[in-house]
This record gives sequence, structure tokens and C-alpha cells, in this order.
Amino acid sequence: MGSQRKTLFTALAVTLFFVFLWAVFAASFNMFFPSGGGIKESLSLSDGKVAIVRLHGVIMDGTQFMRQLDKWAEDDSVKAIVISISSPGGVVGPSQEIYSAVRKAAAKKPVVASMGAVAASGGYYVAAACNKIVANPGTITGSIGVIMMFSTSFDLMDKIGLKAVVVKSGKFKDTGSPARPFTEEDRALMQGVVDDTYDQFINDVAQGRGLSVDEVRKVADGRILTGRQAFKAKLVDKLGGFEDAVELAALLGGISGKPNRVEEEKKKSLMETILGDENEVSLPFRLKMPAGLYYMWPAW
Repeated sequence: MGSQRKTLFTALAVTLFFVFLWAVFAASFNMFFPSGGGIKESLSLSDGKVAIVRLHGVIMDGTQFMRQLDKWAEDDSVKAIVISISSPGGVVGPSQEIYSAVRKAAAKKPVVASMGAVAASGGYYVAAACNKIVANPGTITGSIGVIMMFSTSFDLMDKIGLKAVVVKSGKFKDTGSPARPFTEEDRALMQGVVDDTYDQFINDVAQGRGLSVDEVRKVADGRILTGRQAFKAKLVDKLGGFEDAVELAALLGGISGKPNRVEEEKKKSLMETILGDENEVSLPFRLKMPAGLYYMWPAW
């Protein structure tokens, strides 16, 4: 009899142990793979889906953004896409890559830009590729232009007797080097690069917005605009917030009723949890932008 009780107790203990392990596994799975493997999906009255893709912070690399955009563009269950933009712009190359990716997606299904607090320079550049743009009346946007900045420590080095030795293949090879003065020839060369990149910006905005180059040039001197001013300048289609952008996207996508929103849920790394989001601009970046060409509002 005692032996039977001992066997029964052992079986019960083993069963409880495996139930405990299963509960721990299920909790861990939900923690690391929430909402079906990282996809947030809201329940609604409609089967039509509107995908949300976020472009927040300084544009330094568009890889993750374009991966998400391409994914939703190829998903037949997604009828429209909303791009939430909260960015002062960023590096020219990635901004242009994202612009091209948005144009391709917008040729397949409606893509609506929703401007947040700031959607300036490269942020506006991306928005211009969308089918429609929605901005808050007080959104800071515009800043259509190009900026290139260099820092120089030549005078300081000269004062302390520190000199740089440079061997180069041509007189412009070290243009922008902090170890030598920036000459008028250097300025003329770099101004040509800036002007050419600026023309690319204007032409792309004109193409995306269906405006003439002359119309864009009127407000393309680097000035910032409010959302309401941008609306009057035909740079924005509608004044409103994020919810208005979602409703417009659903309408353009032929969705009746409340749309079902889908969005990839970002998992933060331990370092991001401690130090903040990777897209946030750090103080060192604000104090000294890395040398290069920017579609960016530097006051941000």
C-alpha cells in the first residue's frame, strides 16, 4: 500500500514538474515572440488590412524600413500602407533609397504619409514619394535643401605646433580635412556637389507631388514650414493626425468599415532598453554631425 502511494506521489510530482516547464516555456515564447512572431494585429470589423511602417529619428540607414515596406507591399491581404514619419531627415544616400522604395510600393497599392512633430528635409523627401500626405497643422516640415558641413582644427594645430603630413593623388583629395584650411577652390567644388544633390531633391519632390520644378523651388530655399503652410504650398494633401491618415489609406485601399491594422512589433535589445532607442539622436550627434551630404534640418 505504501509502495502504491509512493508511486502515485512520484507520478503526480513529475506531472506537476512538466506542467511547470510548459508554463515557463509558454511565458517565454510570448515574451520573445509576441502577437504571432512580432506582428501586431488589431481586431476589427473588416478583413481589409492597413499596414503601419514607422520612420522615426535621423535617417542613417534604410535597410530595416525598406524590408518592412517591401513585405507589406507584397502582401495581398494588405490593401494600403501608412508611413508614420517623425524625422528631421538624414544622409542623402539612404533617403534616396527609401524614396525609391516608397515609389515602388505606391505603384502597387496606396501609400499615405502621416507626418508627426517633424517631417523635414529628408523626412519630407520620403513623404513626397507617397500617394498622399497628411500633416498636423503644426507639423514642422519643408526644409527642402542640402547641407554639407566640415569641422576644422587647423588653427588650433598651428598654435600648438602640430602639423599633418599628407601624400595625395590630386589637389582635392583631402578637401574637407580638418588638418588644412578650406580654400575657395574647395568651396567651389563642394558647392557644385551640393547644387547637384539639391537639384535631385527638387526634381524628385516635383515628380512625387505632381508639381512643376518652379513651384517647388519657390519654397525650396531650406525654409521650414508648418503643416498648414505646406498645405497651402501644395506640399501636403490633407491636414490631420495619424488616425486621419489611417482612414484615408483605408478609403484609398477600398476597405469598408474599420480597417485591421498590422505592424511589426519592434523588439528592443538590452542596450536599447538601457540607453534608449537606436533611432534617437544622441547629444554627440547634435554637437557634431558626421561629415557628409545631408537632406536634414540641422536645428533639430
